[in-house]
Amino acid sequence: MGQFSQAMAEVEENLTKLLTEISRIRHYIDSLEDENLRLKRQLCALSDAETERVQNNANLIREQARENLDKLYTEGFHVCHIYFGEPLDGVCLFCSAFLHNEQD
Repeated sequence: MGQFSQAMAEVEENLTKLLTEISRIRHYIDSLEDENLRLKRQLCALSDAETERVQNNANLIREQARENLDKLYTEGFHVCHIYFGEPLDGVCLFCSAFLHNEQD
């Protein structure tokens, strides 16, 4: 076997070892990701009572935000994303559309 052939055989052997190690590491990473996902789910698991409390709180916040926007609009300020907070002169179609969509 010539010197070049021997060098190629060594490179192939090293490459095979590297590919085996990469495969082992890839499986290890997959198992870590699965474990991480399982732990995240476990941390985020809420009881039905806690879920209902969170949903009720979110609904309350949504209602308060809606009331605040209605109040701002009634007091003469834009609530649309284009002119938000600027004084309102007449009727703004953007604000009206936004407030109408919020009610649905």
